[in-house]
Amino acid sequence: MNKWAAGTAGGIAAAIPAALFVALAGTMLHGQYVLLAGIQIPWGAAGALTLLGAAELWLGAAFRSVLPAGVCGAVCYALAGWCSSLEPGRRLIIRNLAGSLWIYGIAAVTLVLLVWCRRYRQLPRTQSAVGSR
Repeated sequence: MNKWAAGTAGGIAAAIPAALFVALAGTMLHGQYVLLAGIQIPWGAAGALTLLGAAELWLGAAFRSVLPAGVCGAVCYALAGWCSSLEPGRRLIIRNLAGSLWIYGIAAVTLVLLVWCRRYRQLPRTQSAVGSR
C-alpha cells in the first residue's frame, strides 16, 4: 500500500467518527434559540454549522485531501436526513427555521469547504529540470 492510499484510508477512517459526532451534536444543538427584541434567533443552527465547518476544515488540512471533508459532510447529511425523516412522534429535526437551516446548511457548508480544502491537497512531485541528468 502506498503512502497516498494509506493517507486516504486514514482520512476516511477519521471522517466517519467525526461525522457521527457532528451529526449528533448538531442535531441536539440546532434547536437552541435566543430571544432578541422579541424575535427568536436560531443561534444553535449557526453553532452546529460552525462545528461542521471546523471538523471538515480540520480533516481537509490534516489529511491534505478533499475526500475526508466530503465523506464527513455526506455522512453528516445522511444522518441528519435520517433524523428528520422519522415518524412525527420520534422526529429529532422538525420542519421549522432551525431545522431547515441545519439540514440545508450541511450541504452548503460542505460545498464551500470542499472548494476551500482543495488548496491543502498534495500534488504529485515531478523531477526538476536541474536535478534530472
